[in-house]
Amino acid sequence: MPTTKWSKSSWRSFPALQQPVWPAGPALDESLKTLSQLPPLVFAGECQTLKSQLAEAVVGNAFVLQCGDCAEDFSRCTGPDIRELLKVILQMSVVVAYAGEKRVIKIGRMAGQYAKPRSSDTELVNGVEMPSYRGDMVNSPEPTLEARTPDPRRMLEGYYRAAATLNLVRSFTLGGYAALDRVQAWHRASLDALPAGQKYEDLVRQIWKTINFMTAIGLDPQHTPQLNQVTLYTSHEALLLDYEEALTRMDSTTGGWYDCSGHMLWIGDRTRQLEGAHIEFLRGVKNPLGMKIGPNYDLDNIKAIVERLNPDNEAGRLTLITRFGADKVANYLPKLLREISREGYRVVWSCDPMHGNTYQNEFGQKSRKFEDVLREIKTFWEIHKAEGTVAGGVHLELTGDHVTECTGGSRQLLDKHLHQNYQTNCDPRLNAEQSVELAFELAEMLHPCK
Repeated sequence: MPTTKWSKSSWRSFPALQQPVWPAGPALDESLKTLSQLPPLVFAGECQTLKSQLAEAVVGNAFVLQCGDCAEDFSRCTGPDIRELLKVILQMSVVVAYAGEKRVIKIGRMAGQYAKPRSSDTELVNGVEMPSYRGDMVNSPEPTLEARTPDPRRMLEGYYRAAATLNLVRSFTLGGYAALDRVQAWHRASLDALPAGQKYEDLVRQIWKTINFMTAIGLDPQHTPQLNQVTLYTSHEALLLDYEEALTRMDSTTGGWYDCSGHMLWIGDRTRQLEGAHIEFLRGVKNPLGMKIGPNYDLDNIKAIVERLNPDNEAGRLTLITRFGADKVANYLPKLLREISREGYRVVWSCDPMHGNTYQNEFGQKSRKFEDVLREIKTFWEIHKAEGTVAGGVHLELTGDHVTECTGGSRQLLDKHLHQNYQTNCDPRLNAEQSVELAFELAEMLHPCK
């Protein structure tokens, strides 16, 4: 157990990896002071509600759909971009919930996913060494020294963009756009282009038939909050500790500390050092937490981190997100499941099928194969079934745009097609069609008769 008394700044006494090298001057302190005085983006009660819902996923009574952008771009903080991402998340959740007969907990990688870890602080661009792009909250992707120099004022811009995103998401999810009886409107624009269009149309008709039945017996969907509203929680990797500390506030009701930058925070595979600053910071906040686990894990180390982050073994507090790759998951997941189960840790198990399946094609683009993404998820499911444990969710990088960044799917995109609409500044994302197609596969795996 740690001997250091926790405070929201105690992480500063620990080694902090993946932090920007901020330039000297007053900008950092001024930006952090302003951030610490701004209103919280989320509230303690919302985080507590999410934690209680995640506790249901621990025992298989709910399913976690955590998805969104690899790294949000400031330039895409627009009404249409936010709406399209929300729409594809809603489409996926309806497919999974109805066809899979499972309650879906919807968590967006949005309203804060503005920073990314990098392999090196610098990189060579056209023979010139310059700082690596670390996300729009740190610097700009343009390959110039000026654009790549970290600017702490960008954290303020990130806050304002996150606030704007949250404001629109709340308006959509509470104002009727996400109502179940509008399901036909959600998909109308994209249905004709969707490879799984007929399957989706059949599903929509089934849902509409159910809504008509409820109306016939006196349950008006327009006046039933459970059918007229949805809840979308936000999440991001708690990477920039300066930013996270500035938005950490004490809840006046419970006396607990919450990182009010997002409902759920996760720690990456590169920053989960037991005696590192990220673990030190996250152990003290009461938000639901996630932790990425790649193939280089050490079992004793993972168990020590689980106990550090969740000493009371509280169900819903911690989600373990495995990212092994389709070819490695069968080698690395079973022993992890067995040891965590043997210890009696109550965690949500989630599959990140994106990061272990990234490759660079002959054109120098990073991509992922839809078939590898699906194969890792299916293997994840099969292993959980064999071990008697619960496959609790998925963690996906996707967009509502019709990008061409991942190959495969029903349209059989190839590497040579990716230049048509390759937009990402970081990792490749599933497009809207591939995302909904994947939802049908998830629903089939989740169906109780399977």
